[in-house]
Amino acid sequence: MITKEQIEVVVARIRPFIQSDGGDIEIVDVCGNKATVRMSGNCVGCPSASMTLYMGLEQALRDEVPGFEELVVV
Repeated sequence: MITKEQIEVVVARIRPFIQSDGGDIEIVDVCGNKATVRMSGNCVGCPSASMTLYMGLEQALRDEVPGFEELVVV
């Protein structure tokens, strides 16, 4: 089972890139082996945001957090 702290470490490393484009990311919940996040600012509705989340954040979480399975965006 993963912890919010494990997710925070990875998100903290990616957050400055998101903030440099006028957005931000918030961890909403960590349940089982899933993490739920919410985008805000310029990232809301941006077509590149989903690529950043799934190709960047989700892959980093899979690589660095043992047992991580899924990133859910709300």
